[in-house]
Amino acid sequence: MALFRLCYNFFMQEKNENYKKAIELCEGNYTHNDLIDFLKNGNVIERQFAALNITTVNSKTEANILMSNLVGVDGKIREAAALKIAELTKIHPEKFSDKANYKILSKATIDIDGNVCRLAIISAVNLIENENFSKFYANEMIEIIQNSLDEMSKFTFRDKKYKINKQIFKIYWCIEALIYFNSYSNFEKLQHLIEKCSILPEYTIREKCAKLICTLPNNDILKTIKNTLKRDNNYYVRNIFE
Repeated sequence: MALFRLCYNFFMQEKNENYKKAIELCEGNYTHNDLIDFLKNGNVIERQFAALNITTVNSKTEANILMSNLVGVDGKIREAAALKIAELTKIHPEKFSDKANYKILSKATIDIDGNVCRLAIISAVNLIENENFSKFYANEMIEIIQNSLDEMSKFTFRDKKYKINKQIFKIYWCIEALIYFNSYSNFEKLQHLIEKCSILPEYTIREKCAKLICTLPNNDILKTIKNTLKRDNNYYVRNIFE
């Protein structure tokens, strides 16, 4: 009980201090350079505040600083950065063209926070005219799906459900990304993954496969998969083709 009280008091103290800091930031006047500095050197609240309040990036260097807050940091920072990057990649896609950012967006697509995943895909779509990026990104999505399928094949009935769900989560968002980037991927590899994913027990994956098939040219293999999914026992999967 004493340990619980100590932890609770620490949590409340930290919460109150964060609240005070947030109020202080909102009441302050900060220049663009101040916000960039927060993104580079700030704490969680300062980085989150800066990501939400910055209105532009003036160079690739500033874009890279913003992108660096999309991975390897607190979830509140990642979500704020993802929101702003989705906004600014639409306005200034050329500023985010450094190759270092390719891998960052790939990692962000399989973040543990679904909001970050969704926003990362929006940002990637904003950069789709960059052929080098699009080929890299599409290939990364295929590799992640294949690795997740390989991991799942090693699971036994003793494995915890969260282990399976972690891989399913990755597959879900990667297929979502490939709906937009399929033309930049290797068609044979993509088709092979659709064959495997379309028979997974999780209906959300089969539903994504159905959406992906709708964006691809028909052939005998895809027609067979499509016809099977049209008779799927889940309404949401069948409904894609109606």
